[in-house]
Amino acid sequence: MKKKVVLAFSGGLDTSYCVKYLAEDIGFEVHTAVVNTGGFDKEELEQIAHSAQSLGVSSHKSIEATQKYYQECVRYLIFGNVLKNNTYPLSVSAERVFQALEIIEYAKTIGADAVAHGSTGAGNDQVRFDLVFQVLAPDLEIITPIRDQQLSREQEVAYLKEKGVEKDWSKAKYSINKGLWGTSVGGAETLTSNGVLPDEAFPTKLRVKDNERESLKLHFEKGELVGIDGKMMPAVEAIIALEKIAGNFAVGRDVHVGDTIIGIKGRVGFEAAAPLIIIKAHHLLEKHVLTKWQQHWKEQLGNWYGMMLHEAAFLDPVMRNIETFLEETQRTVTGEVQVKLYPYRFEITGIESKYDLMSAKFGSYGEMNLAWSGEDVKGFTKILGNQIRIYHQVNGSKND
Repeated sequence: MKKKVVLAFSGGLDTSYCVKYLAEDIGFEVHTAVVNTGGFDKEELEQIAHSAQSLGVSSHKSIEATQKYYQECVRYLIFGNVLKNNTYPLSVSAERVFQALEIIEYAKTIGADAVAHGSTGAGNDQVRFDLVFQVLAPDLEIITPIRDQQLSREQEVAYLKEKGVEKDWSKAKYSINKGLWGTSVGGAETLTSNGVLPDEAFPTKLRVKDNERESLKLHFEKGELVGIDGKMMPAVEAIIALEKIAGNFAVGRDVHVGDTIIGIKGRVGFEAAAPLIIIKAHHLLEKHVLTKWQQHWKEQLGNWYGMMLHEAAFLDPVMRNIETFLEETQRTVTGEVQVKLYPYRFEITGIESKYDLMSAKFGSYGEMNLAWSGEDVKGFTKILGNQIRIYHQVNGSKND
């Protein structure tokens, strides 16, 4: 009886090679699965399924995980205002972990003996898949043909031709990976330290005139985007709707420079109109409704959460602890945020919230106050500087 393997399948060259190698060279019963985290439409999923079936797999499954991905990960990235290196919304980093989680659960349900993925040995994804597999299914064998054999694209194409698989495997000029939380863009320009991605590299094109602008009102409830311009909707639908609107203005483009898990630096382009607008709008709303110490600790833990997620440590229990803290801080993050869209840029212009701590009844910054007197401030300042004053009296002036 043949052993079963579940292969994380995308329909591309690497995973197509894996199907034939696993089935015909090793002798596994190959079951493929693609996990949708918001990047595939119905037609694309059907094309991937057709590709798997044409390669002769024993079965293929499309796993829908967009809602789970949002509920268990994306909303915490919003709560934490997470931008890796103050730039990147962790588009691919986050979704790879959730794809691995779904693959391993599916492998268990069909009684698989092994799991496989088509990652190379040069990037982060190999670690993300491996770590989830090792933690949640330590008894399953992990097979990684592309990484282990260090194959070139030319070798893979030649192998598939020998197996009777005839297909145009010419590599697109730009590598595109789309998901709910943004789209990554890789090309020759991102392989150097000073290359600039041209407009043609980005899949979403500018569709408005140079002087055109649009004003939006985003509705947040307990930290989650729940409506646009008065139309309320579930959070995932709101993200998709905002992406469609803002995508017409070609906003949210940038290039991220980061440190990989395996210790090398890399660059990747991305477009993430909705994620960047949501994070910036959410952050401004928090500045109005949270105290300074809430904001301080949120910034520390949000950055830590993003770093751990990027480094494949989503399953570490400390992540659940941080999620609890982040969610607790969102109780008053409710209100409306005004956004203006322009070609290639956006502005966050203001907020309205019943929880706004910037209230005129407490005074106007830099002008007048209604809650204390000048004498109160004199006494407060004297106490505030007491230990600093003692230090300088004991140790002398810093200029001595």
